[in-house]
Amino acid sequence: MTCTLVFGGARSGKSAYAEQFAERVAAEAGKDVVYVATSRGGDAEMAARIAQHRDRRPRHWQTVEEELALAAVLRAYCAPHRLVLVDCLTLWLSNLMFCDGRSYPDVGEVALPQRFHDERAELLELLDAGTAGDVVFVSNEVGMGIVPWGAVSRCFADEAGRLNQAVAARADRAVFVAAGLPLILKGQAC
Repeated sequence: MTCTLVFGGARSGKSAYAEQFAERVAAEAGKDVVYVATSRGGDAEMAARIAQHRDRRPRHWQTVEEELALAAVLRAYCAPHRLVLVDCLTLWLSNLMFCDGRSYPDVGEVALPQRFHDERAELLELLDAGTAGDVVFVSNEVGMGIVPWGAVSRCFADEAGRLNQAVAARADRAVFVAAGLPLILKGQAC
């Protein structure tokens, strides 16, 4: 089965591209699509973003909401007759960083929760072993701008970059999206 990473900046068109890609690949192969949403509602602005994504998705897709246990969801839903679309890895990463309600210092060392390390390791081990079905990950590229202010923001940017590198290394295909245009970095275009 195949693993695809679609990444880009905020409002780059990466989610729309990944959704169109998933719909096309699944239709050609006769597969169902399971959409794994990692986002939390939190506030009105985030709730509006979630609604926009929900409204754009085809109604026949199954949606699974999971903020933390991503590898467990992939084990449960990846199957030869399915394509699983995960949107998005960086929201999942953020959820893990704050999963135990801790506050982070503005300066100095940032100690991440043990669950962060465990869940990240579990996802990468699953990708190393291979999934039972096709999976498409959406992620933000946050390392192309200025270095963020504050220790936790820098930690997040560093961890997002490391996660994107690790997933891309394991993926069959990596696609960078900018201004709605895909650039195939690894693998074949579909």
